[in-house]
Amino acid sequence: MSISVVEPEKYQTQLTVKKAATAEQFADFNLPEIEVFESPKSHYRMRCEFRVWHEDDDLYYVMFEKGNKHARIRIDHCPMVSKRIEEVMFNLLEDIRPNEVLRRKLFQIDFLSTLSGELLVTLLYHRPIDETWTEAARELKQKYNIQLIGRSRKTKILLDQDFVIEKLDINGRDYIYKQVENSFSQPNGEVCRHMISWALDATQNAGGDMVELYCGNGNFTLPMAQNFRRVVATEISKTSVRAAQFNIEENNIDNVDVVRISSEEFSQVLSGAVEKRRTKDLGLKECNFTTVLVDPPRSGLDDDTVKQVQEYDNILYISCNPDTLAENLKVITQTHELKRFAIFDQFPYTDHLECGVYLSRS
Repeated sequence: MSISVVEPEKYQTQLTVKKAATAEQFADFNLPEIEVFESPKSHYRMRCEFRVWHEDDDLYYVMFEKGNKHARIRIDHCPMVSKRIEEVMFNLLEDIRPNEVLRRKLFQIDFLSTLSGELLVTLLYHRPIDETWTEAARELKQKYNIQLIGRSRKTKILLDQDFVIEKLDINGRDYIYKQVENSFSQPNGEVCRHMISWALDATQNAGGDMVELYCGNGNFTLPMAQNFRRVVATEISKTSVRAAQFNIEENNIDNVDVVRISSEEFSQVLSGAVEKRRTKDLGLKECNFTTVLVDPPRSGLDDDTVKQVQEYDNILYISCNPDTLAENLKVITQTHELKRFAIFDQFPYTDHLECGVYLSRS
């Protein structure tokens, strides 16, 4: 995470610039009206990590200028992080500073918070940690009412659990999500809610069944199940698959299957090119897949997956990289028409932007 200058009075101007840049970048496409979803102007990051700097008797957080790991900036206040993180992070460091057991060779602290108020903190060390550390750390856990983890090389110490439970209100219904330490979750909780609500609205009349690639812990999967007869979702991370299965059960959703398989392999299965043991009992031939949801990494969709998604009548594409989205759309729009285009300001005061695109077969 690089440093951002939080200037709420400039937020609307910066967002207008982002929208204009998006319109220019996608000018070669027949764009519908761009829908814009704002972020809170401060306290918007639910997860973050900070390096810890040792200087004589002092101990403080640092961040680095983008692209320069040598240009460190001392952090004594941080309005970008959630209020729950901010209320703990600096007081926590005050308690660690005089405690040799907690302080020695501590090099990083990670935070994972939720809109519902839970907080998980991970302390990372360049030395072995043991029961002596555990005893000292337990006092911090109790004082701040947090989940606490210690990590060093080949060691992970849990004082209780390695996850938080998020609760998101999506169109009047609360959804429960297990979010696991060191696994992906959406960094901006309020913008995440906007993204899910937008996806629900875009697909409300799609009908039939849906395939989802890169489903993570089921962030989109669970709410969107209401729009389809059945959802089959894929994810390669074991941790995320287990979290998604937990979330399916906790939310009492009975029309979703999650399978641990790569998007490339699953595309081959659906095309009939290969058979996989993990998918043989899913009854895929009985499904009427009208819609595919993809939320790929920054590299976008590979060529084979682009061809596969073109087989569906409707495509919902959530992108964290407008550059690779534009490249993929050059091919996808040969067969599909852009119906909806949204931008989600996950990272205010930066150039980064998330996009949502809904297309239907021409």
